[in-house]
Amino acid sequence: MRKERLLHRSTYIFARNSQGEYYVQKRTMLKDYCPGYYEVVAGGVVGAGETYAENADREAEEELGIPPSAGKKHLFTFLYQDERIRVFGDAWEVVWDGALTLQKEEVESVHPMTLEEVFIRVEAGDKFTPDSLYATRKYLDFLREKGEKSNGN
Repeated sequence: MRKERLLHRSTYIFARNSQGEYYVQKRTMLKDYCPGYYEVVAGGVVGAGETYAENADREAEEELGIPPSAGKKHLFTFLYQDERIRVFGDAWEVVWDGALTLQKEEVESVHPMTLEEVFIRVEAGDKFTPDSLYATRKYLDFLREKGEKSNGN
């Protein structure tokens, strides 16, 4: 799909704790897209016959161990494309203070940080997946429109 730059559907799950720190993942070197990069969101490609909601539940649980019962909230949809990928993104948010269980094949480590810290790291040269940064900017716009802050307060 990515090899041929085919348009596909993916979920983007902004998972954070109640203190407003997002669970930023460092991708393993096994990933075909942006190996070793940081990613602000959990999520993945929506399978045939799968809904965005089903995928968001599955991906949050697979990647971070956050169960469907945590109560994800749907936020917005968007189109993202660059020279490598074309994706219809569906953004979700979940607040989780429980233990994380990482999917070893996909997630090397998790680094709780505020979105301000994310952009400081981007400016410092840390590599983040471009689509997750795009989704994060859309997320911040969404929160501003709703009169909310990125820490949920």
